[in-house]
Amino acid sequence: MPSPLFADRPVPRPAEPGTMDALISRTRRLRGDVDAVRRDTEVDDGNTLRRWQRALYDLAVCQLDQLGSHLDQLKAGRPDPEGPLDRPAQDTSPGYDRSGPRLGRVGSGEWNLLTDEVGWSDELFRILGRDPESGPLTLDELPSLVHPDDQILLTAMVTDCLIDGKPMDGEFRVVRADGQVRTLHMMGEPILDTDGCTASMWAVMRDISALRHSERTVRDSHDTLRREHHLAQTEHRLVAELHEAVLPAWHGSSYPPRSGPDTLDLAARRLPGTAHPPTGGQWFDALELPCGESLLTTGELTVRGVAGASSMAMLLGALRGMAVAGIAPGALLGHLNQLLETSRQPALGSALCSRYAPETGTFSWAQAGHPAPLLFRDGTGHALTPPDGVLLGATSGAAYEQAEVQLRPGDLLVLHTEGLTRDHIVGLAPRIAGSGSARECAQLIVEESDSAERMDAACLMVIRIPG
Repeated sequence: MPSPLFADRPVPRPAEPGTMDALISRTRRLRGDVDAVRRDTEVDDGNTLRRWQRALYDLAVCQLDQLGSHLDQLKAGRPDPEGPLDRPAQDTSPGYDRSGPRLGRVGSGEWNLLTDEVGWSDELFRILGRDPESGPLTLDELPSLVHPDDQILLTAMVTDCLIDGKPMDGEFRVVRADGQVRTLHMMGEPILDTDGCTASMWAVMRDISALRHSERTVRDSHDTLRREHHLAQTEHRLVAELHEAVLPAWHGSSYPPRSGPDTLDLAARRLPGTAHPPTGGQWFDALELPCGESLLTTGELTVRGVAGASSMAMLLGALRGMAVAGIAPGALLGHLNQLLETSRQPALGSALCSRYAPETGTFSWAQAGHPAPLLFRDGTGHALTPPDGVLLGATSGAAYEQAEVQLRPGDLLVLHTEGLTRDHIVGLAPRIAGSGSARECAQLIVEESDSAERMDAACLMVIRIPG
């Protein structure tokens, strides 16, 4: 014996590929079939049943048109925040019933102008929340159930029908005795006597409250997506402008921007993430110091968006100022840690700060929870042993050790943030050895990182020692 839970419906099966196209095709075929039957239905003013059937066919065609439109939107996927959206009248009044039927109930009524007789179907009583023992309402009494904002609309529809003989087709809201607000779609027309005068009026009313509520939900979701899209675009533009304003303005592969035996061959790249938007708090920097040495640094903050970009700009400005003042990398990171602690925007950060002295080939560096530089020499590569250092902002009074390494002519250093994988870059050593410049090396790493499905944004800086 089958379970009673599924006695009235089959067990749902998983959707198969092409299900949405099949649903759209079936909906269009059904719409065509219903429309064909509707056209073949004869309308007899004296046959109430025929008029009621024709009105139901009209409603069915309208509903299938809406269903086809909704299926097309589902197939299209995520809506375009800038695209148009049909916005029918929405039911926003207090007391709106969110637990109404998913498929609108349909009721009918007829008002005889000659005998003042009124006839309602049982379903119309239920739709309007009226006790059948109280009897139906006359046309003069009907507006008492209608929402105050829609009474003028209903009066105009009924007047045009009775006086000008126009068919009725419109929506209005009713306030039931239990306080629930329902949205009704009414279709009807006058019934003429042998002299061509209006003898009575009939109408079919359908409860479309649930349908309008669903449309409102779609509209609100679309508006939210559009606002989020606009805010994201604005934020990305501001972040880009901040980076453009504070990061190095030099272009090409030479640094500093002069020629000579001590000129570093340098290239840098910012790589967007494939899974997440840019954090805004990442940086790379190269600065020629008054003593003739070069400041080389990379870093990133945990703060995202405009806040991250503004915090990055603050740290980078402080870092440049202290480096120009001659403060060594280890002590410099200690000051940055203190600065980040006192910032109004709490954040953690990793950073690598280094100085290169061209006269001696000494590379002095310190790190704060940051990936160590990668040194490539004689066709092989490895990460330098990092000195001790914790993340910026992680603890008060942190001290940062400093390390030194002697670089040789032709050596190549790669500084990078967490978005790039150390072992992956080191594995490119044979190809990096064959690159003719820092720019070619940076491009190689970028291309290989993309092919490795890099998830997070990253900064990359490549320095080739002249010689």
